[in-house]
Order: sequence, then structure tokens, then C-alpha cells
Amino acid sequence: MAEFILEIGTEEMPARFVPKLAAELKATFTKLLGAAMVENGGVATYATPRRITACVSNLADAQRQEEETVTGPPTRIAYDDDGNLTKAGQGFAKTQGVSEDALFRMDTGKGEYLAAKKVIGGGKTIDILPEICLKSIDSLSFPKRMRWGGYDLAFGRPIRWIVALLDETVVEFSIENLTTGRETRGHRVMGAGPFTVNKASEYFSIIKDDCKIVIDPEERRKIIVAEGNRLAKELGGEIVWSNGLLDEVANLVEFPKPLIGDIDTLYLELPREVLLTSMQSHQKSFGVQGPDGKLMPHFLTTLNIEPLDVALVKKGWERVLKARLEDARFFWEADCKVDFNIWLDKLDNVVFLGPLGSVGDKSRRIEALCGKLAETLGESKGILPGEYVKYATAGRLAKADLVSEMVIEFDSLQGKMGGIYAGRAGKGGIVTRGIYEQYLPAGPDSPVPSSLAGAFVSIADKVDTMAGCFGLGKVPTGANDPYALRRCALGISRIIMEHELDIDLKSLLSWAQDGYSDVKWKLDQSETHAKLMDFFGQRLRALFSGQGFETRVVDAALGAGFNDIRTLKARLEALGAFSKEDDFEQAMLTFKRAANIIRKQGGEAEQPLTGNYDSELFEDEHETAFGTRLDEMAPRFDDLWANDDFAGLLGLLRELRPSVDAFFDNVMVMCDDQGIRLNRLNLLKALVDRLGRLADFNALQV
Repeated sequence: MAEFILEIGTEEMPARFVPKLAAELKATFTKLLGAAMVENGGVATYATPRRITACVSNLADAQRQEEETVTGPPTRIAYDDDGNLTKAGQGFAKTQGVSEDALFRMDTGKGEYLAAKKVIGGGKTIDILPEICLKSIDSLSFPKRMRWGGYDLAFGRPIRWIVALLDETVVEFSIENLTTGRETRGHRVMGAGPFTVNKASEYFSIIKDDCKIVIDPEERRKIIVAEGNRLAKELGGEIVWSNGLLDEVANLVEFPKPLIGDIDTLYLELPREVLLTSMQSHQKSFGVQGPDGKLMPHFLTTLNIEPLDVALVKKGWERVLKARLEDARFFWEADCKVDFNIWLDKLDNVVFLGPLGSVGDKSRRIEALCGKLAETLGESKGILPGEYVKYATAGRLAKADLVSEMVIEFDSLQGKMGGIYAGRAGKGGIVTRGIYEQYLPAGPDSPVPSSLAGAFVSIADKVDTMAGCFGLGKVPTGANDPYALRRCALGISRIIMEHELDIDLKSLLSWAQDGYSDVKWKLDQSETHAKLMDFFGQRLRALFSGQGFETRVVDAALGAGFNDIRTLKARLEALGAFSKEDDFEQAMLTFKRAANIIRKQGGEAEQPLTGNYDSELFEDEHETAFGTRLDEMAPRFDDLWANDDFAGLLGLLRELRPSVDAFFDNVMVMCDDQGIRLNRLNLLKALVDRLGRLADFNALQV
């Protein structure tokens, strides 16, 4: 068994390029080795801004050998009348690389065919590796590729060297002007090299000791966290870690060296969000906070070098960050002098989306929607009538900070700065939280707004965008979703469920559509509404399927309707539990039978089915028992439904099923008497109407 090392050395790649490279190289290399039948002990891969490395342990010296039976042409074609091989038979032997004497007849079940046994594999690994390496390198993907010199190769950054060693032997192949060798390069300052790697087993020690490289990204991350926490603890504080930034920093450096810098206490007057954004966005640095949660006059940055003069380097970082903070302070002070009405006037000159008017128009629509939501949900959520206007005001002011100096400079602070400015202007907690949280949730794993005001503004903003885009025919197709409408639908659904908002989805969509005026729509309002409802159904299906719910259970719950998104998950959970019961399948057959009769025969009835039946027309004891049981169940059903007790509702179905089965076994629904037939259909209609509120039982049956 041997050890193999492949290192692709490059110019510095952007941090966003690095994380996926190791995973891609591992997956491809593992797959290609398996396809080539080369046994190995596993592929380990690593990536830094300047290198991508694969290490294969316990690599077999040769391919695994296997005997394979290959069929050729039918024997009637492979042999002539005298039993000699025809050209077709001879050609098969030549193609398979076997002697004609080794051919034999084989019955395949479809007839007799010419066949041969051949041994595949057995080639030397060192002869196979060049092609595997070239394919693996070519498979690496980048957000952007570039070409350099006069070469045709496109890669993330120019390739400068390639190491390929099988134990002590160089695996030879070329990429453009580069030929593989055993020379690697190290840290540009601390261990530039080149260094000779005599054998693969020496590679990692040379990388660490001579090249001064921490090759494992997880180790780089741990070094930054451990040293950063130690330095902050010495100051009596802790680092304000950001996982996204931490991953980025770990992929910006090859030799992480955390360093604490200082800032003037003057800048601590700025909002926490502004300070952290200035540090993180521009300087890739972390804030330091004290035990009270307030920021301290320090920051943590990560060097890519062990400096000779730490004080000098520290001073340089502080000087650069100070310039950024000074800009932020200027924007803050300028914005604090501006009245919200000035920003609102400016919004009328900012285009929202083509025919949909300005951002000012959008803010007025959000205002109306927030007021409508507050009024509709007020009693259920304890909102006093006098507070309706506050929720509407949060919607009206939500987009004002888009024209503020701070947000123009730091666009990631939109919404947050509006909330902060509203708080300073004395707008009150409802308005402040509503503006601050309007962009939540930012993704499937992001939290929803914690406040009711934030929930209302977020829903209003998102549903307004959806109604406008769908009306213009801008419906997402495939992976194309430039206006993030899928995220909007998912966000609205999550907010409704997590805040338990008793919102009628159809009404919400209609309110959003009615908010627009003087727009030339591509689709009429009814078609737009239908497409929006269908879109929400698709997103809810994807959401719950992704959460592990069985697909047929999801389809059954959605099939019964999802206008009330609030209770949908509870209904799903109850259906999921019911589907695991022993009598579930038989119950489904019973209730599906009732639904099928109504669907097929209801349209042929002489008059519409209402679900109203007359017990005086019952002729059979089983019919009477069914009707009586249904009457007894009705108030219990309504009470359980009002209390969202879906498990209890499904329990009622279990109680009712014997009466339904007996009815079907003993009563002819489609009898000759028109009045009795209609009465029996209405009896089943009453059952199906109630069951249909719980689930589409056709979807539940296997």
C-alpha cells in the first residue's frame, strides 16, 4: 500500500472560493478511484487561499482484477452454416481482446449468443492516477473563473505549481505549461520556499514546519476562536463571534494570528449595530463586549503573519478602522438631524419595481396592510383599538431609512437603522420593533420577528411584493427567482405559524392586490390570486416535506385546504400520528369510498347536494344508526375544531367508522326512489364535508 499526495498551488483565491473546494475534490477523487477499481484507505482533502490538497492513504499498487462475461452477437450471426466464425464473430473476439478459442455459446433467456470471459483491471495505479488527477482538477467549480497568459485553462486563480507524489515517485502529468513535481511553496513571508518533498509521507510535516502553513481550515478556525477568546478574557470581555465572518476569516489566511486592537471610546456612542458592521464588513474584525453585553473599546482581527513589530501592525489596523468609524460617526450624526418626513418624501423618487410605482407608494401600501392586520387580529392578540394606528405607522416608516446616509453606506443595516432612528425620534416600541424586524426571516433557518409589529410589517412587505410581481407575470420558474418570492412565501408562512396568527390567506392576498391602483397588469386579478394560492401550496409542501413529514400526509393536509396556515402543522402532526395506527389503511378505504360516491354521483343528482338530510326518510336500521351517530358527533366535532384538537377529531373518525361500514354493507345508496337516494347522498355529503376539513383522504391511501 502507498500514500498519494496531490497539491494544486495557486495565486491567492477569494475566501468565498475556498470552502467548497476541498469537499468537491474529495467527492470527485473518491468516485474516480472507485470507478477505476483502485482500493484505498480514504481520501482526505484540505484547502487554503493558495493551495488545494488531496491525500490518499493505503492506496493499492494496482487495480483490482475482476472476471467479466461479455455477450456478443447471436450465434446465428456469429457462425456460418459450417460452424466457422463469421466476420461478426471474429470482430467480437478482436474487440474483447480474447482468442477465438476462448469464445463460447451462452443462453441468455432471449436466445443463444456468442460470449467471452475477460479479466478487467490489474493496471498499475501510477499509470491510472494522471487521468484521475486531471479529471479531478477540471471538475472543481468556482463562482468565477479566469484565464491567464495565452492558456485555454480556466480556473479560480492562476495555477503556479503542482505536487503529485505516489510515495517517493512523481506522478507525471501536465496542465498547460506546468508539469508535476515534488516542490511545494510555503507562506509568502514566513516560509516562501520552494521546499522539496522527497516522499508523500513527509508532506504534512514540511507544510507545517517549513512552509508555516495551517492546512486544515477547521484547525485555522479553532486557532482563531481559542486565541481570540483568550485575548478577550484578559480584557475582561468576550468576542462577539459571527459564524459567517469566522468562516470567511479562516479562509483568508494560511497562518492565523489573532490580534486585539483598540478604538477610541468616542465611537462607543454609535449604535452597536453600526460599530459591528463597520468592523465586520470593512475590516473583517470582531467586536469585543463586556459582561453587561455592551461593546468595549477593542476589536479582534486576524493576521496572516507572525509580525516582528506587533505594536506597529496593531497601530496600522487601528488607523484604518478609525477612518471607517469616523465615516460611520459622520453618517450617524447627519441622519440624527433629519426628520422622517424628509426621508418619506425622498422615497417617492425611488423606484420600487417598474410599473409598481415608487418605494413611497409601497410604504403606503404596507401602511394600509399593517393597519388591516392590526384591526383584523386585534382582539385575538390583545391589540387595543387605539394601537391600530401605531402598527400602520410602523408600515409607513418601514422603508424610510433606505435613503439615510448610514444605509446608503452600509446597506446590510436597512431596517435596523430605521428602527434605531425611530426609537431616537420617540416613535414608541411598536413602531421601533416593527421597523427593526421587518426583514426577518432572512432565510429558512433565520428567526422570525419576535414582536407582533415586526411580524405585521414583514408580512405586509412580503405579500405586497408577491402580489405585484405575480400580477406582472414575474412568477418564479425553475431556479430563477430574482425577487426572492419563494423566500417571501416561506417567511409569511413561518410568521403566521410561529406567531399563531388567525389570518385567512385568501383575504390577505386580496388585501395586497387591492392595495395597487393604476397598474397595467399582465394577468387579471383572479388568475393572479389563483397562482399565488398555488404557489403558497408548493412552498408549504416543500417546507413540511423538508421537516420530515411523509409526503402523502403533507398532500392530504394541503388537499383539505391551507387557507388557515396557523393550524396546518398541528393538523399535519395529528395526521402523521394517525397514519401510523394499525387501522389506518382500512379507515382510509371507508372514508375514501364516501368521498368517491359524492364526487361521482353528486354531479348527477337532480339538485345540488347540501349536506342536509331528513331522518324521517331513513328506511334501514343501519342508515338510522349512521345518521344518529353523525348527529351526535356534530357538536363534538365543532367543539374540537374550534379548539384545534385535531388528534381528538381523528379519534371521532375511529368512533364513527363502524357505523359508516355498516351503512355501506347494508344500504343501497343509489336506490330507485329519487327522494331517498338524494337523502342518502346528502347524508354522505354531511360526512364528507366534515372529513374534508381534516384531510384529502384520497391522498392518504397507499
